[in-house]
Formats: sequence, C-alpha cells, structure tokens
Amino acid sequence: LSKRQTGALVADRPGTATTYALFHLQPRGTLFIRENTPVYEGMIIGENSRANDLDVNVIKEKKLTNMRAANADDALQLIPPRIMSLEQAIEFIREDEIVEVTPLSIRLRKKILEANRRKILPRAIH
Repeated sequence: LSKRQTGALVADRPGTATTYALFHLQPRGTLFIRENTPVYEGMIIGENSRANDLDVNVIKEKKLTNMRAANADDALQLIPPRIMSLEQAIEFIREDEIVEVTPLSIRLRKKILEANRRKILPRAIH
C-alpha cells in the first residue's frame, strides 16, 4: 500500500466546482480537477500539501456586492490540474480511498463518502 506523506483535499458537498473556490484552494496543494467539474461529497479533488486530509468547499461562489467588480473573476488564473492515468491513481491512493473508473473519467474518492462518518470511524476503532 501507498506510503504517501501528504493528505487529500476532499469535497465536502455535491455541486459544480467554481473557479473562485479552486483559486483559493491552490495554495493548499495540487488540484486534480478543473473548474465546472461536477463533484460529490467524499470525492478527492486534490493533494493536500500537509499530511492530513482536508474537507473543502469547492462549490463556493464569490458574493457579488458591487456589480462593476463582477468582471474581476475573469482575472483569476488557475494552475492546470494534475490529470492522473489509471496507474498513477492506483499508486496515489491510501487504504481508505478508492479509484473510480468510468468510460469518461478516472476519479479518486474516499471509501466512506460522508465526512461525519469518516471522522467517527477512527475513534470507534480505538
């Protein structure tokens, strides 16, 4: 099994990833998805630069308070995501993660999708 030293960035709710949310997550680690990608709770959307897994909101949108500033979103530049092959995805995962393969995509996800159940499980084992 993988001895990866980093954690995962995990989507905490279903929806569509926004440029605004992804832009603000870039400093936290490497992203695996592009903007406008459908996501669901428990889906791994990136690699955390720290050792722990981090639940993140990737569907957050900017609050429009001043309509003249609305085109400022166009200036947000995203670093291209790391797209993994099937082999790379299998090497990346930990024992609590799964690779999902469909004809259109290769996705990573947690075995337990709900964040609350993932947090309770380690305590129940001890």
